[in-house]
Amino acid sequence: MKTNKIFTSKKENSWKKKGATFNFIDLFAGIGGFRVALESHGGNCVFTSEWDKNSQETYFENFGEFPDGDITKISENDIPKHNVLCAGFPCQAFSISGKRKGFEDTRGTLFFDVARIVKKTKPEILFLENVKNFTKHDNGNTLEVVKKTLEKLGYDHYSKVLRSSDYGVPQARERIYIIGFRSDLKIKNFDFPEPTKDIIVVEDILENEKSLNHPYIERSDIVITKSVHQPINPRKPLQIGKINKGGQGERIYSTKGAGITLSAYGGGAASKTGAYYIDGKIRKLTPRECARMQGFPEDYVISENKNICYKQFGDSVSVPVLQLIFKQILKAYPHLN
Repeated sequence: MKTNKIFTSKKENSWKKKGATFNFIDLFAGIGGFRVALESHGGNCVFTSEWDKNSQETYFENFGEFPDGDITKISENDIPKHNVLCAGFPCQAFSISGKRKGFEDTRGTLFFDVARIVKKTKPEILFLENVKNFTKHDNGNTLEVVKKTLEKLGYDHYSKVLRSSDYGVPQARERIYIIGFRSDLKIKNFDFPEPTKDIIVVEDILENEKSLNHPYIERSDIVITKSVHQPINPRKPLQIGKINKGGQGERIYSTKGAGITLSAYGGGAASKTGAYYIDGKIRKLTPRECARMQGFPEDYVISENKNICYKQFGDSVSVPVLQLIFKQILKAYPHLN
């Protein structure tokens, strides 16, 4: 396995509260991808919210803290002072009939909870993440309301869709990242990171086959349609076959390119991870391989329940992408460090 040069060990990069240079909060935290990324830059997490019980348990196993639950039931007055707010909030449509009022238009959605906390605490930095389709959600109105809300709350903002396989992990996962700087900071020179030169493909993150206790997919309707060769663009997936009719969860990919986006849901013989041609056989990725596909450190503790793992990593974030974006945030606003 090729070692992830961006992040290799949670323990090696952890920061004690005493030595932290900035405080951050982790909303809709999942299993702590944002926390891993920001702690590697010297941050101290002072508040976490995550409602899913399984994710709460995994978070506790790794960080020794049990997240607060449903953010809709937590008062903004109870949120500790912080410099950075992180949130991978769910994608929801807003009610935006008539005049768009920004903050008021977000009521009834989970973004409203982000907005009310920002309105009360006024952190210097906002670090938000969502699915690529958020840009087109409700014909683009959803993103427009988010931007208008940030402006009314007093933030300059920058947004861009980035592909994880351009930043040190073998997964063609596309997500929109929204960075907000409090307007009084007068940050006018923020740039998202350029793609890294190093290219990591699926075969670089595979576990030793002899150590696997993982069922292969053995069916009579498996068809290999292309040779397993180096793809023209290894940052993209290369489909080389199919199972059954080749629907979602039934496509077979080469390990010499990037993997498909991990998913928390979906069916098919290779649901949630996709199927890969490995040593002449077809199989899904293992939970540890999914952790590597998201750039989590090797000592990150994962659930013993395979299905829980697949859902958690499908719902999570690509740690190296967050790390590189935050490096750019520190470049634009070095006072945070």
